[in-house]
Amino acid sequence: MTDATPSIRRRQLIAGGAGAIAAAGLAGLPARSGAQTPAAAPAAAGPRPLPAYASWKDPNAVIVHSSNTIETKRSAFGTSGITPAEQLYVRNNLPPPDASIVANRDAWQVAIEGVRNPRTLSVAELKTMGVETVATVLQCSGNGRGFFPSKPSGTPWTVGAAGCVVWSGVPVRYVAEALGGVAPGMLYLTGTGGEKLADGVDPMSVIVERSMGVKAMTDAILAWEMNGAPLSLAHGGPLRLIVPGYNGVNNIKYVKRVAFTPVESTARIMSHGYRVTPPGGTSNPNEPSVQELNVKSWVNSPSGDRPIKAGTVYVTGVAFSGGQPIRRVEVSSDGGRTWIDAAFIGPDLGRFAWRQFALPLRMAAGSYVVTSRATDAGGNVQPEQRAENAHGYSNNSWADHAVKVSVV
Repeated sequence: MTDATPSIRRRQLIAGGAGAIAAAGLAGLPARSGAQTPAAAPAAAGPRPLPAYASWKDPNAVIVHSSNTIETKRSAFGTSGITPAEQLYVRNNLPPPDASIVANRDAWQVAIEGVRNPRTLSVAELKTMGVETVATVLQCSGNGRGFFPSKPSGTPWTVGAAGCVVWSGVPVRYVAEALGGVAPGMLYLTGTGGEKLADGVDPMSVIVERSMGVKAMTDAILAWEMNGAPLSLAHGGPLRLIVPGYNGVNNIKYVKRVAFTPVESTARIMSHGYRVTPPGGTSNPNEPSVQELNVKSWVNSPSGDRPIKAGTVYVTGVAFSGGQPIRRVEVSSDGGRTWIDAAFIGPDLGRFAWRQFALPLRMAAGSYVVTSRATDAGGNVQPEQRAENAHGYSNNSWADHAVKVSVV
């Protein structure tokens, strides 16, 4: 059985605000190593090594699926709000450019088009136009794909293709205003990545270029800093288009072009990629595009990777939405039959960041299914079931994200 512990819950609420970002802490918990392979068994293949461009990441905190896909372990997420760079996931649609592009960061250039006075600007010039700092959830649209029973193609992410980080850069709206404003008739904000394209292929078939409604300009920034440090190559440095509240693919790395356009990009990654396609269907431009984040939460601790001792157990996790503040998180230890309200902990870093939550439960020996359910300020409630689709996008099912916990 489980019981909430009210006296502990009252003490767990930590006062905070935007000024607490610096004190939020960047440390997470290292993952526990697995049991050793019995001597008689064949030697198991070791974990994949980190790729050179991300060799500085913590190998104990991540799962290397491939050279372009690195996931944070559920057990590595801490309770301090901010995901440290060495634990943050990586998802690249193309191999990253050569590291030489971050040797002289201020020299990197981005073309600004669809304004009255289009120009190509260096990072050094952008830094004279203004600066803002924003905390956002960065999440791959396929986060949670690993829970789909249909096993869609793509990386089988569970919860670790996400993180909450702090960006600094110049607001896109400042840049547009400095160049005379957005030209009439422009309906989309389009970003183009600066990855090197293979010779002999149609650029539009492989280029990373995404379009969002022009309203995205309101909060978008051109970021050169993450978590207080120059933006690494692994995360899109020297310059990245950050669109708060939108799925990760829309946050363009190594951005070389920001354009206000009358129509969506015709790049294949926009016209056919990242479309919410019915199971068994073929993606096409008429299907919904993966854009804004949906309401979502999950439990990080207990992570279910090992038995825990009976007694008071703190259930902790994260909750977020696509720009709507999180108003409520409930926790269940019986697979969703009953729910108890959790408390928010730590500073509120703004409507684009995730909120940490905690609930102390008295747990007797036994087996439990622990999960969480979030509600945002717009009244959107995290659903029990996933929205089935061919590519495993946008899974926010609380049932899928539950963890099985053994208490001894």
